[in-house]
Amino acid sequence: MKILRKNLPKISSIYPDNEHKNLKKKIINYLDSGLSYDSINIGNGATEIIYNFARAFVRKQVIIPYPTFCEYELASRKIGAKIKHVPLKDWKLDVDSISEKTRNSDAIFLCNPNNPTGLFSYELVEKLVDKIDSSIKILIDESFIEFVDETKHPRTFIEKINEFRNVVVLRSLTKSFGLAGLRLCYSISHPSMEKKISHNNITWNINGLAQLAGITALDNLSHLRKARKIISGERELMYARINHNLSSFSAIKSDVNFYLIRLSHGHCRKIRDLLLKKNGILVRECSDFKGMNDKYIRVAVKTHDENLALFDALESLDN
Repeated sequence: MKILRKNLPKISSIYPDNEHKNLKKKIINYLDSGLSYDSINIGNGATEIIYNFARAFVRKQVIIPYPTFCEYELASRKIGAKIKHVPLKDWKLDVDSISEKTRNSDAIFLCNPNNPTGLFSYELVEKLVDKIDSSIKILIDESFIEFVDETKHPRTFIEKINEFRNVVVLRSLTKSFGLAGLRLCYSISHPSMEKKISHNNITWNINGLAQLAGITALDNLSHLRKARKIISGERELMYARINHNLSSFSAIKSDVNFYLIRLSHGHCRKIRDLLLKKNGILVRECSDFKGMNDKYIRVAVKTHDENLALFDALESLDN
């Protein structure tokens, strides 16, 4: 924040770098994967790149495993595409079912870690990408991958973009570095893919303040490492507390900064409203996720005190 405040007068008086060169350089160094500048596209939040991907590659039909983030479907419907939904199998990708539906499909949207269910195994994702025809474009949304515990050695598909030239990997600086209000993300793919996506960018889509915030965040990775460690510890603590002490709620194992809680009875919308009214705590009710019913809420891993407050609130509703 000090750097942003110091540079605000200068930044606000000049046009931003429309090629995002300094930010791209930081991203290349951060990923340490030998990427070229033209393999990277900078977006005004993940939604911009999702919509630009759809504009570039979606024509007739897309495949979306579910439950998942709603913007993939919304972006595809804007194009007029037909949606083929494929349910997860025990919260895992059903590779065979997806591959069976690829005829006449232009693209597949895949969120990993998935919102709201969590991380899919790298092996399953690779199996899917390897199995389908290379003419089908695949967007792999890794917006939450930086929250995965480092001890689990999460693999990213960025390392495969030169092998699989039909894959676009989406990353978010908004989520991992706490820049939600500044809207900042990037995608990685073969330059021929990125050229088609970036063709849909508006001029100066990333303001100077957001670019500087991204550069500064990537210069200070200790914050991310600290946050990841705290999230891992707090997530396991909440998982144990809920599952060992409450009969009406059960937490589902997660590897990221959110997790699902299953209700044994009652409606998730009612639980959400009670938590907000009585405790000032807002959770995500999941009844409007395709493929989920009214027995799930999604909660974020927060600070220790905030997590304990949530547990106490759930305990007061336990019966």
